[in-house]
Amino acid sequence: MKAYQVQAIDTGTLISLQPASPSAGEIGVKIAACGLNFADLLMRKGTYQDTPELPFIPGLELAGHVTELGDKVEGFEIGDRVAVFSGKGGLASHGVFKASCAVKLPDTMDFITAAGFQIAYGTSQIALDHCARLQAGETLLVTGAAGGVGLTAVEIGKKMGARVIAHARGADKLAIAEKAGADILIDDDEDLRARLKELGGADVVYDAIGGDVWKAAFRATNPGGRLLPIGFAGGEVPQIPANHLLVKNLTVIGLYIGGYQKTHPHIIRESFEKLFKWHAEGALHPHVSHVLPLEQVEDALELLRQRKSTGKVVISMT
Repeated sequence: MKAYQVQAIDTGTLISLQPASPSAGEIGVKIAACGLNFADLLMRKGTYQDTPELPFIPGLELAGHVTELGDKVEGFEIGDRVAVFSGKGGLASHGVFKASCAVKLPDTMDFITAAGFQIAYGTSQIALDHCARLQAGETLLVTGAAGGVGLTAVEIGKKMGARVIAHARGADKLAIAEKAGADILIDDDEDLRARLKELGGADVVYDAIGGDVWKAAFRATNPGGRLLPIGFAGGEVPQIPANHLLVKNLTVIGLYIGGYQKTHPHIIRESFEKLFKWHAEGALHPHVSHVLPLEQVEDALELLRQRKSTGKVVISMT
């Protein structure tokens, strides 16, 4: 069997491994592209809440062709175009994954788009619909609004009928959020709490930054509001004063999409079915700011670390 290339987590160099054959319930995939996520950075440091045991291949989501079928696999054929929410293994030319984590791609979606679609859009759709029950006419604040998950929250929030306030760093990033549907733009150098108060507060907060941004948004959330701590790209995990929750009848809702995959996989499937349908109908417009080859994965991860990307960063294997 031919060896295949894989990104080594310890050195950042390419190494060759012998490919495994799929076991029962698994499929082999020739990977065309892998979407990067902030979680990849945390996994490399060993600080992610779901870091696999070493050694492992990074890359949480990918897209490619099915090359092999294990026993008891139904619904897939060799040659099918698929996206896989794998949790690991995406930064390689080939991989073996659970068939239950794969979904067939619509003809309207290419591999680059598909590789960065599942986690960002799935997180935002589940967060805003299933968790926060966002209603038409409510005000949604999205922080980190030009990032991988933030931009999808702007787009989905607008589709759900909310007034969307986008918070991001700099005019260029805010312009991208505006193009995705944001109604109101707030630059990172503005007083977020004061500006939100002027605008009547937020009913739902979708926060990917944490730290001082979370604190400001928390204090400007309307009574009865719902807050979603999606990530902590700013580096500080916020502490939540329970007495404020009580006084203002606020609800803080935790969301880790990987957890749903393990405990409530039907929620993931239903979300992906809806999202792929929306994309096929032309209702979603994924934004990929950078596509780099596997040899430049360190540069790609640095884009995430320095928050220099917008939308998604994708590694292409072709």
